[in-house]
Order: sequence, then C-alpha cells, then structure tokens
Amino acid sequence: MSFFKKIFSSEKKETLDKGLEKSKSTFFNKLSKAVAGKSKVDDDVLDDLEEVLVSSDVGVNTTLKIIERIEERVARDKYLGTDELNGILREEIAALLSETNSGEATDYTIPENKKPYVLMVVGVNGVGKTTTIGKLAYQFKKKGLNVVLGAADTFRAAAIDQLQVWADRVDVPIVKQAMGSDPASVAFDALQSGVAQNADVIIIDTAGRLHNKINLMNELTKVKRVMQKVIGDAPHDVLLVLDGSTGQNAFEQAKQFTAATEVTSLAVTKLDGTAKGGVVIGISDQFKIPVKYIGVGEGIDDLQVFNKYEFVDSFFK
Repeated sequence: MSFFKKIFSSEKKETLDKGLEKSKSTFFNKLSKAVAGKSKVDDDVLDDLEEVLVSSDVGVNTTLKIIERIEERVARDKYLGTDELNGILREEIAALLSETNSGEATDYTIPENKKPYVLMVVGVNGVGKTTTIGKLAYQFKKKGLNVVLGAADTFRAAAIDQLQVWADRVDVPIVKQAMGSDPASVAFDALQSGVAQNADVIIIDTAGRLHNKINLMNELTKVKRVMQKVIGDAPHDVLLVLDGSTGQNAFEQAKQFTAATEVTSLAVTKLDGTAKGGVVIGISDQFKIPVKYIGVGEGIDDLQVFNKYEFVDSFFK
C-alpha cells in the first residue's frame, strides 16, 4: 500500500522502532516457526497464524477478523506464498487500525475552537496515568500552550504528590486540595483557575479505582457534571490510560471504564518493556476508540502521538 512509502520523522521513528523491538521480535519468532518449511498459505498456516496473533495479545475477536480477511485473499488469489504473509498482515492490520483511527495524527494539537480545552484522564492506579499527564503537559507547553493541572485523584496522597512533582518539573500550575477532598470540587476549582489564567489546556486527573463500578460511574459522572457548570461542553476528551504490558488485563480495564463513562480516546503506555504490543491493535479494534498516544520509553519525550502507519511500519519492519 502506498502509505508505507511515507517518510517518517527519523528521531521519533527510531524511538518507536526501539520501543516495539520486544513485541516485534517475539511476534516474528513465532511467525517464523509457524511457516517453517511451508511455501503456501493454507489452512494449517492460518491455524498457526491464529495462535500466533492470540498469543501476541491481539485478542481473539480481532484475530478472527484478520484471519478472515486473509482467507478472503487466499480464496481470491488462489495461491499465496508464505513469503507474502508478512506484507499481507501488515496491510490488513493497517486497514483495521484505519477503521478506528481515521485521519493522521502528527502532533500535539487541540481544536482551535475549544479554549480552554479540557482533558479528563481516567485509568486504574499503576498504569502510568500521572506520568502520562505530566508528559502531555510537557508536550503541550513545548507547543507554546498554557497548561493547568487538576489533582482530582484525592483518594491517594501519593497521586497528588506525584502530580505536583510533574507540575514542578514541567513548570505548570496545579490546582489541588487535601487528600479525601471531593474530586468534583477540585475539578471545578481547576477549571475556574484555568479560565482565569487564560489556559489553553486543562488536564484533570481522576481516581483509578475499579473495585466498585457503580461508585466509579457515579463519581466520574459527578466530576463531569460539575465541570460543565464552568465550561458547558467539558470535558472535551476523556482519555483512558492503559498499561500495554498487562496484555489481556488491559482489555478488561477498557471494558470496565467504557462501561463507567464515555471514553473518547486511549493512551497505551509501557510498550517498550513488553512483548505485548499487539494489544494496541486489539483494543483499538474491539472498543472502536481511537488510540491517541503510546508510551515507548521512560523519557519525557517518549510519549508519542499515535500514528497508525508508523506503528505498523515499526511492527513489521
């Protein structure tokens, strides 16, 4: 497909290549074994390929879609050699990602007609939520945007402290209250402060508890309702942060949070330390929510805007 002839920004692409190295090498080791000694894509190869995709955390339903598409190509072309399988997989996975991730994100941008742009971040504790917020604040500030943080995860003192560390590191203002305060009250104050400071972006952290979905749903609904008293259409984006290294557990988290609130975009973190990069493909496909950011390293610049073409190119390079 012609879009693979695109020229990618070298520094970002090198980081992405390196970040996906474990996922790629594990996947292709399995794929090589699956097609060893076989020249034609037949039912046995497809059965083995199905096992490779599922074990690479692509997910059962998405795997079956991919297999079905390849079966159609086999039926149409009559003969497909195993040497063509890599290219075919690359094309079909890119096509699948294109269905959810329409357009082509290239930078940290916000809509011009939304100011301040309110981003509410959700996700369980330990997935890299606070780090993602800090890195986003850094990227937005680097673009010349005024950023305000809101520490509405008031159930853990550590969450407030961690966000304060990032606010200091990036040099952006933070709105916080004491541990145990009403999260909606913090969000309200953060939006009022952001409006007063002529902020371009307001990022609101929220608590990451999943033990009781009803409580979580009620809390997030209340936070959104209270924010709308300040900015009528807030939040403009609800970003769910998932830990890519947890594989299938990330699917479960996505299921819980999409049931509790309307999630509009995804960030998948910690892809550099895992062989489970296939989870990005499955989650994007199954939940029909665009992946906006991916974490491919610990550095402050290693949260990247997700580009489906770059991702597939790095995965199949």
